Amino acid sequence: MKNISAIIYFIFCASFVHAQYTVKIIVTAIGAKARDDIYIAGNFNDWKPSDISSKLKPFAGGRRIIVFNNIDTGLFEFKFTRGSWEKGETTAKGEEIENRILDIKNDTSIEVTIAGWKDDFPDKPIPNTTSVNVHIIDTAFFIPQLNRYRRIWIYLPPSYNQTKSKAYPVLYMHDGQNLFNEQTAGFHIEWGVDECLDTLSRQLNKECIVVGIDNDSTKRINEYNPYDDAKYGRGEGKQYIDFIVQTLKPHIDSNYRTIKDAKHTAVAGSSMGGLISMYALVQYPDVFGTAGIFSPSFWIAPQLYTDVADAKWQKSFRIYFYAGEKESVTMVKDMQKMFNIVKQKNCCDLQYVTFPLGQHNEKYWREEFDDFYRWLMK
Repeated sequence: MKNISAIIYFIFCASFVHAQYTVKIIVTAIGAKARDDIYIAGNFNDWKPSDISSKLKPFAGGRRIIVFNNIDTGLFEFKFTRGSWEKGETTAKGEEIENRILDIKNDTSIEVTIAGWKDDFPDKPIPNTTSVNVHIIDTAFFIPQLNRYRRIWIYLPPSYNQTKSKAYPVLYMHDGQNLFNEQTAGFHIEWGVDECLDTLSRQLNKECIVVGIDNDSTKRINEYNPYDDAKYGRGEGKQYIDFIVQTLKPHIDSNYRTIKDAKHTAVAGSSMGGLISMYALVQYPDVFGTAGIFSPSFWIAPQLYTDVADAKWQKSFRIYFYAGEKESVTMVKDMQKMFNIVKQKNCCDLQYVTFPLGQHNEKYWREEFDDFYRWLMK
């Protein structure tokens, strides 16, 4: 009888842990442009501001509504937009607002109001915060693998122009517009990579070149996902990584003093950028030796777990995993699963970091980048 009771108790607990709920969000009042289409972006759709499946529908009494089914327990973060972040919601005075957060523990229904929109208020001048060590290689660098053009940034260490013989390791990073400059960064919050490296070059006496590749706001999910997805379409991640390896890296190695081997070539990014950085090690294990995996969106590409498990790595990688515990409901769990798969290979130098207060945005990735770089340059 005790065994039967234990089994019943286990089934009850398991069903509770994996329970999924309905979230209903009703917008009761809109401060301006009430007739425009309104979307919801959040940690459930990689913060895509014009996701057609997250468009609010008309509801009784002139209200708007959206209903999400099968939502796991945990934090559900979101904001409203009118199709882009330039048209995101604000306070009635045009001030930025924090992410709206629901702690999902059961079926949830809330009513909210939208006070204002960003494009109704004139922008205050945003300062150019790039250091003197940051340069634009090209505003329209051709990507033959995707038949597109992209802005490419480069950070050269403070000592680069003081010597003509020293060569440097290279770190390739995604979402280049968010790395160095408040003017170009989403939400005008940058990683501060240049300021961080300027400071650490003096403290550590170790330097590297950083190459930043802008994302394409309309194709970001496709370019950073190597697999096709029923919702977001064809995955172009393989072609994107091919571009870095076959086109961009040869250009950098030919025009700058770099250490070209895999031991001195790293790749890093956040969210979808973390996903594609992990894939880069699978696709080109002889090109990249180190990866920084910040808040990776593994949820969209479960096949990557299998590809990493099946990878026949003949050498040791260094991989830095980071996630905040206040991100998506599965963020830490998904990253832990990937960490465990890599750990079982017994071939990698691994760092695993979670931050209890960390959310899914540049502010927290900026705070973690200092520790990542110190680890990278050991």
